[in-house]
Amino acid sequence: MSAPTVRLPAPALDRLDEVTAALAATAAETDRTAAFPHAAIQVVHDAGLLTAAVAPGFGGAGAGVSDLARILQALGKGDPSAALITAMTLLPHAFQARRPWPEELYGRVLAESAVRPTLLNHARVEPELGSPARGGLPATRARRTAAGWSVSGRKRFVTGAEGLSYFLVWAATDEPVPRVGTFVLPADTPGIEVLPNWHQLGLRASGSHDVAFTEVEIPAGNVLDVSDRGPGAEQDNLAAGALHVLLSALYLGVARAAQEYVHRFAHERVPTNLGRPVATTERFRLAAGEIETLLSTAEQLVHGVTDRLDRGIPVSGAEALAAKVVAVRHVTAAVHTGLRLLGNPGLSQDNPLERHFRDIQSAGVHAPQEDTALLDIGAAVLAAAAPAG
Repeated sequence: MSAPTVRLPAPALDRLDEVTAALAATAAETDRTAAFPHAAIQVVHDAGLLTAAVAPGFGGAGAGVSDLARILQALGKGDPSAALITAMTLLPHAFQARRPWPEELYGRVLAESAVRPTLLNHARVEPELGSPARGGLPATRARRTAAGWSVSGRKRFVTGAEGLSYFLVWAATDEPVPRVGTFVLPADTPGIEVLPNWHQLGLRASGSHDVAFTEVEIPAGNVLDVSDRGPGAEQDNLAAGALHVLLSALYLGVARAAQEYVHRFAHERVPTNLGRPVATTERFRLAAGEIETLLSTAEQLVHGVTDRLDRGIPVSGAEALAAKVVAVRHVTAAVHTGLRLLGNPGLSQDNPLERHFRDIQSAGVHAPQEDTALLDIGAAVLAAAAPAG
């Protein structure tokens, strides 16, 4: 690894509350319009958070997974759509050491990142295959050309699609025995078309549209890895446990934002027949205790796992996936509890709780979903308990 050619700004970890507030100021409007959150992403970039995970050897701060969890929780509290777009950029930087980029290509990405938001995301899910977390080979094809590769196919749920600088496309080669790899496609390359079909209940501003790739030509060096993989091969969900825990931190932020609104409502609402804030009633205190118990234990799980990873304490894939499953259950239940407590006011679009309720529904959608995670966890612990011989 050569000396870094760029010096990226240090992430503003001491100003996360300010970043949260700035994102929250625009979140309702981008949710209403489903517009790409340009202003929020610029705030994240200006705070040095988009590149927080870049290693020191490449000019970055090299934030550990515990700091990344703090960042994503803070961003999720302000605007989960912008937080998810940020997460998809942070993760390739965080795992760069494990899946190295070609040096020249990565240097170009970092040079761009130093001056403007440079968004990355993996494009993996396909209309026919679905999520690769459940196994299978992609229909997207990479064809050898004289100068490199030509990539064609269609991907679904590409978060931040219209604002990406680079698409990291999972594709199979057209060789007699197909290999599978990740091909890096600059967004301004001819043949890329974003298909605006993201019409979801929550995370509306994440712009997770379909993208069509038609004979998109890239140099030979724009490949992260190409390896043999049989047609029945399954994705190793346990190996990516840290990734899944980090995404859970984002939804902890959503749930904490929902909790703040419930608390504010409880102190401001004074029914005439009661003559005092509903926060003083047993019903609201009981629900507030339930919500805090759910969220504090979820935080202990998520931040406990990320802290252990940073300190070099072994964390099995099963442990990490289990933390993700329980955290998702808890944050979802916490927001549901708050909504039931408030009733009609909670469902009003005049209040943020309605938006938080919609956004938290996406917590359990990210692969691997709960059934796949539990199967992987169960297989791992049963294999570990198998009799010797």
